[in-house]
This record gives sequence, C-alpha cells and structure tokens, in this order.
Amino acid sequence: MISRCLIAVLLASCTPALTITTAHGRDDELQTREQLERLLSAHDVSRFTYTRTIAIDDESIPHSHPVLTLHARHLGSDDLLLSTFLHEQAHWWLEEHPRQTDAAVTALRARFPSLPVGFPDGAQSETSSYEHLIVDHLEHVALRCVLGDARASATFAFWETDHYRGLYALERTSEPAIEEIVARAGLTYHCAP
Repeated sequence: MISRCLIAVLLASCTPALTITTAHGRDDELQTREQLERLLSAHDVSRFTYTRTIAIDDESIPHSHPVLTLHARHLGSDDLLLSTFLHEQAHWWLEEHPRQTDAAVTALRARFPSLPVGFPDGAQSETSSYEHLIVDHLEHVALRCVLGDARASATFAFWETDHYRGLYALERTSEPAIEEIVARAGLTYHCAP
C-alpha cells in the first residue's frame, strides 16, 4: 500500500525534510525506515545531507544514485546504518563538486599509486576506488562529528572486515595525508556548521 511505503518526514533535529520510501513494504524495510527516522531525529546530520530522497530496499546493495538507497541489513546496529547513510550522502557531495573531486583523485593517485579494485577490498574500478577513498574519509569525519571518536572507530573497524576493506584500512592508516589532499581540493567536512 503506497501510503505505508511513502512518507515525508520532518525530523526534529533540523535535518531537512526527507522522503523515505520502501521498495516492497516488507517488515525489515519498514523497520529500517523507522530506525533511520529515529536516528535522524536523534542526530543532526543536516550539514552532511545533500539528497532528501531515500529508498529502503532489502534486495539492493546500498548506493547513492540515482536515488540514495539503503538495505535492511543493519537493523541490529544503529551506528552501521547511520554510517551507510552518511557514506551514500558523501557521494552526492562529490557530485556537487566535480572539479574538486577530480583534483583530489589526481592528488590521491600521486600519493597512493595503487589501490585495490574489486570486492571485497576495493570498488568496481580504479577511479571508483580513488573516489571511494574520499567518500570513506568524509564518512569517517561525519561519523566522528555525529557519534564521537570511539563509536566512529568501532564502526570503521567493522567496515575493514566487511567491504572496501583495503580502502577503509588505508583511510585509517593514512588519514592525515588523505585529509590534507581532501582539504586542499576544497572537499573537507567540518564538525561545526
């Protein structure tokens, strides 16, 4: 039923109004939508929100485009769901800044001439792996801003065992160098609005 699957949510935390749909209206999707609504009302992520249309699809791998889509895999972990949301939002940030993204990718290629490609350690292509290194870094910064260092570190420790493993590990071990490149390109996130 469409009224159950499509809602517009104005969240109390100043996060902009979001439209959150479910692909199939299944219980796990509906529970994930409720979980996300709760998280976004508890945490102000407005400064990291670039698209306001979200889909929950238990048959899909999370992705940013054309619609930010999350799966129902993280019902047991608020931090992993929030991290995934912030990760996919960061892709939209890069799309809004193509020139800066290209500059950061060029600088990352020079600094890290070989990144993993393909699951489970890298993204689908070499270019996508470099872009994901930026996205992973922005996700980490945003998660620290929202949840604090300890919870962000615990979440990233999990990601290092799950997907983009090599990229998340490199982000952890080389964060200062990555932050410098991202900042020089004009893409950095700041905790203060």
